[in-house]
Amino acid sequence: MSSVFEPLHIRNITFKNRIVVSPMCQYSAIDGFANDWHLVHLGSRAVGGAGLIITEAAAVSPQGRISPGDLGIWKDEHIEFLKRITAFIEKQGAVAGIQLAHAGRKASHHKPWDGGKSLTENEGAWQTIAPSDIPFAPGETVPDQMSFVEIRQCITDFATAAQRALDAGFKLIEIHAAHGYLINEFLSPISNKRTDEYGGSFNNRIRLLLEITEATRKVMGYNLPLFVRISATDWIEGGWTPEDSVALAKILKTASVDLIDCSSGGNSPLQKITTGPLYQLSFAEKIKKDANILTGAVGMITNAAEAEQIIKNKQADLVIIGRQFLRDPYFPLHAAKELGNEIKWPVQYERAKI
Repeated sequence: MSSVFEPLHIRNITFKNRIVVSPMCQYSAIDGFANDWHLVHLGSRAVGGAGLIITEAAAVSPQGRISPGDLGIWKDEHIEFLKRITAFIEKQGAVAGIQLAHAGRKASHHKPWDGGKSLTENEGAWQTIAPSDIPFAPGETVPDQMSFVEIRQCITDFATAAQRALDAGFKLIEIHAAHGYLINEFLSPISNKRTDEYGGSFNNRIRLLLEITEATRKVMGYNLPLFVRISATDWIEGGWTPEDSVALAKILKTASVDLIDCSSGGNSPLQKITTGPLYQLSFAEKIKKDANILTGAVGMITNAAEAEQIIKNKQADLVIIGRQFLRDPYFPLHAAKELGNEIKWPVQYERAKI
Protein backbone atom coordinates (compact mmCIF):
# COMPACT_ATOMS: atom_id res chain seq x y z
CA MET A 1 0.00 0.00 0.00
CA SER A 2 1.35 3.43 -0.93
CA SER A 3 2.06 5.79 1.96
CA VAL A 4 -0.61 8.26 0.91
CA PHE A 5 -3.26 5.51 1.14
CA GLU A 6 -2.27 4.36 4.61
CA PRO A 7 -4.85 5.18 7.33
CA LEU A 8 -4.19 7.91 9.89
CA HIS A 9 -5.59 7.72 13.42
CA ILE A 10 -6.17 10.93 15.39
CA ARG A 11 -7.97 10.60 18.73
CA ASN A 12 -11.08 8.47 18.07
CA ILE A 13 -11.19 9.16 14.33
CA THR A 14 -9.59 7.12 11.55
CA PHE A 15 -8.98 8.64 8.14
CA LYS A 16 -8.91 5.93 5.47
CA ASN A 17 -6.14 7.75 3.57
CA ARG A 18 -4.06 10.93 3.77
CA ILE A 19 -5.84 12.87 1.01
CA VAL A 20 -7.91 15.84 2.16
CA VAL A 21 -10.29 18.15 0.33
CA SER A 22 -9.14 21.62 1.28
CA PRO A 23 -11.63 24.26 2.39
CA MET A 24 -12.57 26.16 -0.78
CA CYS A 25 -15.04 29.04 -0.62
CA GLN A 26 -17.95 28.54 -3.02
CA TYR A 27 -19.72 31.86 -2.32
CA SER A 28 -23.00 30.10 -3.08
CA ALA A 29 -24.91 30.26 0.20
CA ILE A 30 -27.88 32.49 0.97
CA ASP A 31 -28.00 33.93 4.49
CA GLY A 32 -25.33 31.39 5.41
CA PHE A 33 -27.46 28.36 4.48
CA ALA A 34 -25.87 25.41 2.69
CA ASN A 35 -27.83 24.14 -0.29
CA ASP A 36 -27.73 21.57 -3.09
CA TRP A 37 -24.55 23.09 -4.53
CA HIS A 38 -22.67 22.36 -1.30
CA LEU A 39 -24.12 18.87 -1.07
CA VAL A 40 -23.02 17.99 -4.59
CA HIS A 41 -19.67 19.79 -4.36
CA LEU A 42 -18.63 18.13 -1.10
CA GLY A 43 -20.45 14.87 -1.70
CA SER A 44 -18.83 14.23 -5.07
CA ARG A 45 -15.36 14.54 -3.52
CA ALA A 46 -16.39 11.99 -0.90
CA VAL A 47 -17.58 9.68 -3.68
CA GLY A 48 -14.19 10.34 -5.29
CA GLY A 49 -12.33 8.71 -2.41
CA ALA A 50 -10.96 11.49 -0.21
CA GLY A 51 -10.30 10.53 3.39
CA LEU A 52 -11.34 13.88 4.84
CA ILE A 53 -13.65 16.55 3.42
CA ILE A 54 -13.40 20.00 5.03
CA THR A 55 -16.10 22.54 4.22
CA GLU A 56 -15.30 26.01 3.05
CA ALA A 57 -14.90 28.68 5.73
CA ALA A 58 -18.14 28.79 7.71
CA ALA A 59 -18.71 32.18 9.30
CA VAL A 60 -19.26 32.14 13.06
CA SER A 61 -21.22 35.41 12.82
CA PRO A 62 -22.88 37.42 10.03
CA GLN A 63 -20.22 40.09 10.49
CA GLY A 64 -17.53 37.47 9.90
CA ARG A 65 -18.54 36.65 6.31
CA ILE A 66 -16.17 37.46 3.47
CA SER A 67 -19.17 38.01 1.21
CA PRO A 68 -22.96 37.72 1.38
CA GLY A 69 -22.55 34.30 -0.29
CA ASP A 70 -20.48 32.74 2.50
CA LEU A 71 -21.46 29.56 4.28
CA GLY A 72 -22.56 30.21 7.85
CA ILE A 73 -22.97 28.45 11.16
CA TRP A 74 -24.04 31.35 13.34
CA LYS A 75 -27.60 30.17 13.97
CA ASP A 76 -29.27 26.88 14.78
CA GLU A 77 -31.28 26.91 11.57
CA HIS A 78 -28.06 26.28 9.61
CA ILE A 79 -27.70 22.83 11.17
CA GLU A 80 -30.43 20.93 9.31
CA PHE A 81 -28.99 21.03 5.79
CA LEU A 82 -25.43 20.55 7.06
CA LYS A 83 -26.60 17.30 8.68
CA ARG A 84 -27.67 16.06 5.25
CA ILE A 85 -24.16 16.79 3.92
CA THR A 86 -22.28 15.14 6.79
CA ALA A 87 -24.49 12.04 6.59
CA PHE A 88 -23.76 11.63 2.89
CA ILE A 89 -20.01 12.12 3.37
CA GLU A 90 -19.92 9.50 6.11
CA LYS A 91 -21.80 7.00 3.95
CA GLN A 92 -18.91 7.20 1.49
CA GLY A 93 -16.42 6.27 4.22
CA ALA A 94 -14.97 9.76 4.53
CA VAL A 95 -14.72 12.05 7.55
CA ALA A 96 -16.71 15.29 7.51
CA GLY A 97 -14.86 18.34 8.83
CA ILE A 98 -15.79 22.00 9.04
CA GLN A 99 -13.63 25.11 9.02
CA LEU A 100 -14.81 27.83 11.41
CA ALA A 101 -13.88 31.37 10.44
CA HIS A 102 -14.23 35.11 10.90
CA ALA A 103 -13.06 37.34 8.04
CA GLY A 104 -12.20 40.38 10.16
CA ARG A 105 -11.16 43.37 8.05
CA LYS A 106 -11.49 41.29 4.86
CA ALA A 107 -15.24 40.88 5.38
CA SER A 108 -18.04 42.70 3.52
CA HIS A 109 -16.76 42.14 -0.03
CA HIS A 110 -18.30 41.19 -3.35
CA LYS A 111 -17.91 37.62 -4.57
CA PRO A 112 -14.66 37.13 -6.52
CA TRP A 113 -16.45 36.71 -9.86
CA ASP A 114 -18.26 40.02 -9.17
CA GLY A 115 -14.97 41.86 -8.74
CA GLY A 116 -14.21 41.12 -5.08
CA LYS A 117 -14.22 44.78 -4.04
CA SER A 118 -15.58 46.12 -0.75
CA LEU A 119 -19.34 46.42 -0.66
CA THR A 120 -20.81 49.90 -0.54
CA GLU A 121 -23.58 50.97 1.79
CA ASN A 122 -26.08 50.72 -1.06
CA GLU A 123 -24.88 47.19 -1.75
CA GLY A 124 -25.53 46.02 1.80
CA ALA A 125 -22.10 46.59 3.35
CA TRP A 126 -21.60 45.99 7.05
CA GLN A 127 -19.02 47.43 9.42
CA THR A 128 -15.92 45.28 9.62
CA ILE A 129 -13.85 44.70 12.74
CA ALA A 130 -10.18 43.93 13.30
CA PRO A 131 -7.50 44.07 15.99
CA SER A 132 -6.58 47.58 14.80
CA ASP A 133 -8.28 50.18 12.61
CA ILE A 134 -6.04 49.46 9.63
CA PRO A 135 -7.66 48.57 6.28
CA PHE A 136 -6.31 45.60 4.32
CA ALA A 137 -5.50 47.82 1.33
CA PRO A 138 -5.71 51.53 0.46
CA GLY A 139 -9.24 52.55 -0.42
CA GLU A 140 -10.86 49.68 1.45
CA THR A 141 -13.22 50.09 4.39
CA VAL A 142 -11.50 51.05 7.64
CA PRO A 143 -12.38 48.41 10.26
CA ASP A 144 -13.37 49.24 13.80
CA GLN A 145 -10.77 48.26 16.38
CA MET A 146 -12.35 45.52 18.45
CA SER A 147 -13.26 46.30 22.02
CA PHE A 148 -12.68 43.84 24.84
CA VAL A 149 -16.41 43.04 24.78
CA GLU A 150 -16.26 42.29 21.05
CA ILE A 151 -13.26 40.02 21.56
CA ARG A 152 -15.10 38.05 24.23
CA GLN A 153 -18.13 37.80 21.93
CA CYS A 154 -15.93 36.50 19.12
CA ILE A 155 -14.61 33.71 21.35
CA THR A 156 -18.18 32.84 22.32
CA ASP A 157 -19.19 32.84 18.65
CA PHE A 158 -16.51 30.26 17.82
CA ALA A 159 -17.54 28.08 20.76
CA THR A 160 -21.25 28.13 19.92
CA ALA A 161 -20.43 27.49 16.26
CA ALA A 162 -18.39 24.47 17.35
CA GLN A 163 -21.41 23.10 19.21
CA ARG A 164 -23.58 23.56 16.14
CA ALA A 165 -20.93 21.78 14.08
CA LEU A 166 -21.10 18.79 16.40
CA ASP A 167 -24.90 18.85 16.28
CA ALA A 168 -24.66 18.84 12.47
CA GLY A 169 -22.57 15.68 12.53
CA PHE A 170 -19.07 16.99 11.86
CA LYS A 171 -16.30 14.83 13.32
CA LEU A 172 -13.48 17.37 12.94
CA ILE A 173 -13.17 21.11 13.40
CA GLU A 174 -10.55 23.36 11.84
CA ILE A 175 -10.05 26.91 13.11
CA HIS A 176 -9.16 29.32 10.33
CA ALA A 177 -6.23 31.44 11.49
CA ALA A 178 -4.73 32.12 8.06
CA HIS A 179 -5.00 34.21 4.89
CA GLY A 180 -5.36 37.61 6.52
CA TYR A 181 -8.67 36.90 8.21
CA LEU A 182 -9.45 37.93 11.78
CA ILE A 183 -7.30 35.55 13.82
CA ASN A 184 -4.38 35.96 11.40
CA GLU A 185 -4.79 39.72 11.78
CA PHE A 186 -4.26 39.35 15.52
CA LEU A 187 -1.23 37.10 15.06
CA SER A 188 0.66 39.35 12.67
CA PRO A 189 2.52 42.50 13.75
CA ILE A 190 1.70 44.18 10.44
CA SER A 191 -2.04 44.20 11.21
CA ASN A 192 -2.06 44.17 15.02
CA LYS A 193 -0.93 47.47 16.54
CA ARG A 194 -2.79 47.10 19.84
CA THR A 195 -1.17 48.09 23.12
CA ASP A 196 -3.35 45.99 25.43
CA GLU A 197 -3.11 42.29 26.32
CA TYR A 198 -4.05 41.33 22.75
CA GLY A 199 -1.24 43.22 21.03
CA GLY A 200 2.45 43.97 21.11
CA SER A 201 4.38 40.89 22.21
CA PHE A 202 4.20 37.50 20.52
CA ASN A 203 2.38 36.01 23.52
CA ASN A 204 -0.19 38.80 23.45
CA ARG A 205 -0.79 38.54 19.70
CA ILE A 206 -1.45 34.79 19.89
CA ARG A 207 -3.79 35.18 22.88
CA LEU A 208 -7.04 35.34 20.86
CA LEU A 209 -6.23 32.14 18.95
CA LEU A 210 -5.35 30.32 22.16
CA GLU A 211 -8.57 31.44 23.83
CA ILE A 212 -10.60 30.36 20.79
CA THR A 213 -8.91 26.95 20.65
CA GLU A 214 -9.44 26.49 24.39
CA ALA A 215 -13.13 27.38 24.11
CA THR A 216 -13.56 25.15 21.06
CA ARG A 217 -11.81 22.18 22.63
CA LYS A 218 -13.95 22.55 25.76
CA VAL A 219 -17.07 22.22 23.60
CA MET A 220 -15.65 19.34 21.53
CA GLY A 221 -14.31 17.25 24.37
CA TYR A 222 -11.21 15.14 23.73
CA ASN A 223 -12.42 12.43 21.35
CA LEU A 224 -12.45 14.41 18.10
CA PRO A 225 -9.60 16.07 16.15
CA LEU A 226 -9.00 19.82 16.23
CA PHE A 227 -6.94 21.40 13.43
CA VAL A 228 -5.71 24.97 13.02
CA ARG A 229 -4.92 26.49 9.62
CA ILE A 230 -2.22 29.14 9.77
CA SER A 231 -0.36 31.34 7.35
CA ALA A 232 3.18 30.18 8.11
CA THR A 233 4.58 33.45 6.80
CA ASP A 234 3.22 36.85 5.74
CA TRP A 235 5.77 36.94 2.90
CA ILE A 236 6.62 40.49 3.92
CA GLU A 237 9.47 42.03 5.89
CA GLY A 238 8.51 42.73 9.48
CA GLY A 239 5.60 40.31 9.35
CA TRP A 240 4.84 36.86 10.74
CA THR A 241 7.61 34.34 10.08
CA PRO A 242 8.08 30.56 9.85
CA GLU A 243 9.94 30.74 13.16
CA ASP A 244 6.87 32.37 14.72
CA SER A 245 4.82 29.51 13.30
CA VAL A 246 7.01 26.89 14.94
CA ALA A 247 6.75 28.69 18.28
CA LEU A 248 2.97 28.93 17.91
CA ALA A 249 2.65 25.27 16.91
CA LYS A 250 4.51 24.15 20.02
CA ILE A 251 2.05 26.08 22.18
CA LEU A 252 -0.99 24.87 20.23
CA LYS A 253 0.14 21.28 20.74
CA THR A 254 0.02 21.80 24.50
CA ALA A 255 -3.48 23.25 24.01
CA SER A 256 -4.77 19.96 22.53
CA VAL A 257 -4.55 20.99 18.88
CA ASP A 258 -3.83 17.90 16.80
CA LEU A 259 -2.60 19.20 13.45
CA ILE A 260 -1.36 22.42 11.84
CA ASP A 261 -2.67 23.06 8.33
CA CYS A 262 0.28 24.98 6.84
CA SER A 263 -0.71 27.61 4.31
CA SER A 264 0.76 31.11 3.95
CA GLY A 265 0.16 34.73 2.99
CA GLY A 266 -3.03 36.71 2.54
CA ASN A 267 -2.48 39.42 5.15
CA SER A 268 -0.94 42.13 2.97
CA PRO A 269 -1.32 43.18 -0.67
CA LEU A 270 2.44 43.87 -0.56
CA GLN A 271 3.33 40.21 -0.09
CA LYS A 272 5.90 38.81 -2.51
CA ILE A 273 5.31 35.14 -3.26
CA THR A 274 6.98 32.97 -5.84
CA THR A 275 4.55 30.16 -6.49
CA GLY A 276 5.18 26.80 -8.08
CA PRO A 277 4.62 23.11 -7.42
CA LEU A 278 4.83 22.35 -3.67
CA TYR A 279 5.88 25.94 -2.92
CA GLN A 280 4.48 25.77 0.63
CA LEU A 281 5.65 22.27 1.50
CA SER A 282 8.71 23.50 3.38
CA PHE A 283 6.46 25.10 6.00
CA ALA A 284 4.69 21.84 6.80
CA GLU A 285 8.00 20.01 6.92
CA LYS A 286 9.63 22.58 9.21
CA ILE A 287 6.72 22.79 11.64
CA LYS A 288 6.36 19.01 11.78
CA LYS A 289 10.04 18.57 12.56
CA ASP A 290 10.68 21.54 14.85
CA ALA A 291 7.37 21.55 16.76
CA ASN A 292 6.87 17.78 16.78
CA ILE A 293 3.24 18.07 15.71
CA LEU A 294 1.21 16.61 12.85
CA THR A 295 1.01 18.86 9.80
CA GLY A 296 -0.91 19.15 6.57
CA ALA A 297 0.82 20.25 3.37
CA VAL A 298 -0.98 22.56 0.93
CA GLY A 299 -0.18 24.51 -2.19
CA MET A 300 -0.15 23.29 -5.80
CA ILE A 301 -0.11 19.58 -5.04
CA THR A 302 -1.47 18.34 -8.35
CA ASN A 303 -0.57 14.69 -8.91
CA ALA A 304 -0.33 11.32 -7.23
CA ALA A 305 3.47 11.18 -7.26
CA GLU A 306 3.75 14.46 -5.36
CA ALA A 307 1.19 13.40 -2.77
CA GLU A 308 2.91 10.05 -2.29
CA GLN A 309 6.39 11.51 -1.84
CA ILE A 310 5.19 14.05 0.74
CA ILE A 311 3.80 11.31 2.97
CA LYS A 312 6.51 8.74 2.22
CA ASN A 313 9.27 11.23 3.04
CA LYS A 314 7.47 12.26 6.26
CA GLN A 315 7.36 15.89 5.18
CA ALA A 316 3.74 16.10 6.34
CA ASP A 317 1.00 13.80 7.59
CA LEU A 318 -1.81 14.87 5.26
CA VAL A 319 -1.92 16.33 1.77
CA ILE A 320 -4.61 19.01 1.63
CA ILE A 321 -5.62 19.59 -1.97
CA GLY A 322 -7.74 22.36 -3.44
CA ARG A 323 -7.64 23.25 -7.12
CA GLN A 324 -6.80 19.73 -8.28
CA PHE A 325 -10.02 18.56 -6.62
CA LEU A 326 -11.92 21.21 -8.60
CA ARG A 327 -10.44 19.77 -11.77
CA ASP A 328 -10.91 16.15 -10.72
CA PRO A 329 -13.40 15.24 -7.97
CA TYR A 330 -12.19 11.62 -8.24
CA PHE A 331 -8.51 12.40 -7.77
CA PRO A 332 -7.98 9.73 -5.05
CA LEU A 333 -9.50 6.97 -7.21
CA HIS A 334 -7.27 7.94 -10.11
CA ALA A 335 -4.22 8.38 -7.84
CA ALA A 336 -4.69 4.89 -6.41
CA LYS A 337 -4.58 3.34 -9.86
CA GLU A 338 -1.52 5.41 -10.81
CA LEU A 339 0.30 4.28 -7.67
CA GLY A 340 -0.71 0.65 -8.11
CA ASN A 341 -3.12 0.43 -5.18
CA GLU A 342 -6.34 -1.55 -5.05
CA ILE A 343 -8.92 0.54 -3.18
CA LYS A 344 -12.67 0.31 -2.80
CA TRP A 345 -14.78 2.20 -5.33
CA PRO A 346 -18.42 3.12 -4.75
CA VAL A 347 -20.44 0.07 -5.77
CA GLN A 348 -22.43 2.23 -8.16
CA TYR A 349 -19.20 2.95 -10.07
CA GLU A 350 -17.54 -0.48 -9.89
CA ARG A 351 -18.40 -1.34 -13.49
CA ALA A 352 -16.22 1.56 -14.65
CA LYS A 353 -13.22 0.60 -12.55
CA ILE A 354 -10.08 0.01 -14.57
